[in-house]
Amino acid sequence: MEIPKVYDEEKIEHIIKNVTETELCDLAELFKIFGDSTRIKILYDLFDGEKNVTEICEDLEMNQSAVSHQLKILRTSRLVSARRAGKAMVYALADDHVKTIIAMGKEHIEE
Repeated sequence: MEIPKVYDEEKIEHIIKNVTETELCDLAELFKIFGDSTRIKILYDLFDGEKNVTEICEDLEMNQSAVSHQLKILRTSRLVSARRAGKAMVYALADDHVKTIIAMGKEHIEE
């Protein structure tokens, strides 16, 4: 899998050198979110585009309660966005950073 180079070395150095204690804590919390296989499965499922809870449940063969609970965590962490479509909520990846983080993690474990 080819991952587009999002950050050049200069930008990486700037980000690493200019970090606060609060940002380190926030970063640790973000990585905790990626530490759950159900949440990773939901994110992967949303790579295909917007889906409602029923579609996600069918794709992952999981019950609605479990999926809804994980979607709430993903929304709170700003990794997933939601919009109302009639009576249903439709979920999507919040931005391309989510794909990049997962792709970089996958590349790392394949090395």
